[in-house]
Amino acid sequence: MTEALHGNLRDLLRDAIGHHEGMPALILADSRSILSRLLTEGYRAVRPGAAFLDVDATEPPAVFAAIDALPRGALVVLLESTRFELAEFRFRLELFKRGLAVVEHPHLGRVGDDELVVYIDALAHDPAWLGHTGRALKARIDGASSIQVRTAAGEARWRGPFEPARLNIGDYAGMPNVGGQFPIGEVFTEAVDLQGLDGTVSIGAFGASDFSVAFPPPFALEVVAGRVVASPGAPAAFAEILASISAVEGEVWLRELGFGLNRAMTETRRLSDVGAYERMCGVHLSLGAKHSVYPKAGFSKRQVRFHVDVFCAAPTVLIDQVPVYAGGEWAP
Repeated sequence: MTEALHGNLRDLLRDAIGHHEGMPALILADSRSILSRLLTEGYRAVRPGAAFLDVDATEPPAVFAAIDALPRGALVVLLESTRFELAEFRFRLELFKRGLAVVEHPHLGRVGDDELVVYIDALAHDPAWLGHTGRALKARIDGASSIQVRTAAGEARWRGPFEPARLNIGDYAGMPNVGGQFPIGEVFTEAVDLQGLDGTVSIGAFGASDFSVAFPPPFALEVVAGRVVASPGAPAAFAEILASISAVEGEVWLRELGFGLNRAMTETRRLSDVGAYERMCGVHLSLGAKHSVYPKAGFSKRQVRFHVDVFCAAPTVLIDQVPVYAGGEWAP
């Protein structure tokens, strides 16, 4: 496991971030979880010249002094069992403002001891496959008139046009910031007209209220004109989520259509943290009106609160009637 971890981190830093040994770097970590300690050892092994601070043992002014000493373009690695409360908003965004590259591993404490191998495998970086698959999917989505997701419970159909698909494939060329949250591997979009979605899909997992991932027996999710209207067979915890969204937002919109590309995570190779498992090889959707990437008329940031990830069970995906995903594999 140690050898695989070191190899994956070397590849990730070199091929995704463009960071090489000897370049300035700072590792900020806590030691509250097995995975944070494991990743700390890994990053310090592959970047022995990097500065290191234990955030739990260091006062915030000293942390910011170490950050201030870094030149623009330097790397900061964040290894967080929860999230570091060092800035008013996301600490990663504060670092981006300073022109620093960032590799963030948040909520490591949510990953179970029996999931460590899956997490380490999910850090493997294959830029050729990710680049080809991600860009091919984006090209199809951006020109699509329809997307269908078929499952055992039925089919859901999105009518285009679609918002420009966003890529999370470890290629930051032309982007304002270098880095982000890891593991990576995702293409996502949503319909320009959110009401252009109708149908039924099987749900095999969902983000619970504590941000863990629940894996119930598959159940149906029925959507009419972009809103969830029923979820027969859903567990009580899911029904409570729908009720919470409805109580605040009035109805339950289905927004994001996400295609996960991380082949280390599947319906059977799982991670308990929803933020990491979101990149699993398959299809995920979001419930609730909140989606900061695609602003829509009628959705005020002050009025929307929910973005709950749900995962389709054994889907087949077609773009303009052409199959692009089946049997757990992408072929766009």
